[in-house]
Amino acid sequence: MPAILTAPFASMFGGYFWRAWLQLVYHTLEFAGAAFIKWGQWAATRPDLFLKDLCAKLEKLHSNAPAHKFSFTMKSIERGFGNEIFMDFEEKPVASGSIAQVYKAAPQDGVAFGRQKGPMTVAVKVRHPGVTDVIRRDFIIMNWIANLSTLVPGLRWLRLDESVRQFAAFMFTQVDLAREATHLSRFSYNFRSWRDVSFPRPVYPLVHPAVLVESVEQGESVSNYIELSDNNQVSRKLAYIGTNTILKMLLVDNFIHADMHPGNILVCTKKETEKKIRQKKSRPQLVFLDVGLTAELSQKDRGNLLEFFKAVVLRDGRKSAQCALGFSSKQSCPNPYAFIKQQETSFKFWGSKEAKVIHPGECMQDVLEQVRIHRVNIDGDVCTVMVTMMVLEGW
Repeated sequence: MPAILTAPFASMFGGYFWRAWLQLVYHTLEFAGAAFIKWGQWAATRPDLFLKDLCAKLEKLHSNAPAHKFSFTMKSIERGFGNEIFMDFEEKPVASGSIAQVYKAAPQDGVAFGRQKGPMTVAVKVRHPGVTDVIRRDFIIMNWIANLSTLVPGLRWLRLDESVRQFAAFMFTQVDLAREATHLSRFSYNFRSWRDVSFPRPVYPLVHPAVLVESVEQGESVSNYIELSDNNQVSRKLAYIGTNTILKMLLVDNFIHADMHPGNILVCTKKETEKKIRQKKSRPQLVFLDVGLTAELSQKDRGNLLEFFKAVVLRDGRKSAQCALGFSSKQSCPNPYAFIKQQETSFKFWGSKEAKVIHPGECMQDVLEQVRIHRVNIDGDVCTVMVTMMVLEGW
């Protein structure tokens, strides 16, 4: 509540008060619970709804949650698969998120259908106890706060009611681990002929809504490569692979990984070294994790999105604005004409000699900022694809 009540003053006074308010929002979400942290992470990917400074602050939220007891993990596995499934199981989880925690284990011979015989190590993802009920409870609180904010004129700019509605659909898709297994299988099939892109493979029949067994993937976070100042050659290769990946998902498959931030992307290090990659003797391999959240666009949205990207590259402000206004079937922009004129003015500058160094990604960021200011509605799946393209452009 303090973060909500002080929002009008932070917006009014700016400067130190604004920075202090951002820090207050960050810590409030950090201690409020799993769903609130997830909301903050989701909000960071929605510059069409929230201020750029707020999105940048919320990007730093981490969803490490306290690990549940090992006894609960064993009960979940027994309920899902029966006894004597694993011959070795590490009791300490390697990671614990807001939905589930992950262990390393070795299944008994013959248990994992379609996998090699003999010793093998797998990742076992186990859903936290009562997580669905906890999320429902958190959403009741979120909705109450969001509805309250609409009654106060100084808080309406936060657009909490709209964001909570869109976030609800996002959150509940991640609770069913069997659904994630289906997504993994579909992505693996779609990219079966690609040597430089892979996904963890679900280990059937060890798949259950509360427990998911999948292959262990080795690698380093892609952010380790992007952040190195002398790593331009590798970054270009990674950006090339990443861009081709999202274009295939969008144009060929219409099945898009909707949570493709650097924390969910590994650079495979099993066979190839960075030195070989630098010397152009081999190409890096990207491994995409956590595919619980996906997006599928209608034919109209796909066509509109492609026209939008084309308009950004060609610096066509009117066309980009018209495309943005078509990104929702329930468009409620109060003044579309003002939005179009603003985009024409911005793009006219970007097309000038003074602005030749501005990249398309920066143009897209500014478009989304104007979308927020002019209250242009954009469907969540469409915005997810736009933000993913911006992330890859930053490589």
